[in-house]
Amino acid sequence: MNRVWFITGSSSGFGRMLAEAAFERGDSVAATARSTQSLYDLGRADEERILRLPLEVRDRVQIDAAVEATLQKFGRIDVLVNNAGYGYFATQEEGEMDEVREMFDTNVFGLIETTQAVLPHMRKQQSGTIVNLSSIAGRIATPRGGFYQASKWAVEALSEALYLEVCSFGLRVIVIEPGAYETDFAKRSARVA
Repeated sequence: MNRVWFITGSSSGFGRMLAEAAFERGDSVAATARSTQSLYDLGRADEERILRLPLEVRDRVQIDAAVEATLQKFGRIDVLVNNAGYGYFATQEEGEMDEVREMFDTNVFGLIETTQAVLPHMRKQQSGTIVNLSSIAGRIATPRGGFYQASKWAVEALSEALYLEVCSFGLRVIVIEPGAYETDFAKRSARVA
């Protein structure tokens, strides 16, 4: 069956890899990124199965518009991948609270609001999978990593609770906890104080 994927943070890293893999297996993909220019080459082989959407996950209006555009084009969302996120690394004494809040707005509250936008549609269709990108950082603590790790621990708790809330509707929740992996996270997605 052709699935419909809605992937946040599709411009690079795991989001890009998942978008490419889903598309290559014949599924349809709503690929989102803050700038759609980074998505121009994705899915060129079959424009009917790709939707490139601008999405800043800290903006609920954009989230709702992207979800609605996906439903208009494909009729459903089978897999939601909450991938958008980044790391802010600093000691707790020196961390800048504006940076910490911005990261939590993306990594945690963006994930919550995107899930809230998609969940009613999955519940109505009584099927769907929500994939939340966490990190091994959601399981361990290290010096200078506390802020980022706290955001990923939040993703872990939210995911486990969400599973208990939606499993009776036929929905699945998967948490991915990668460690060091060959992506451009350190170059593009990590801020260091």
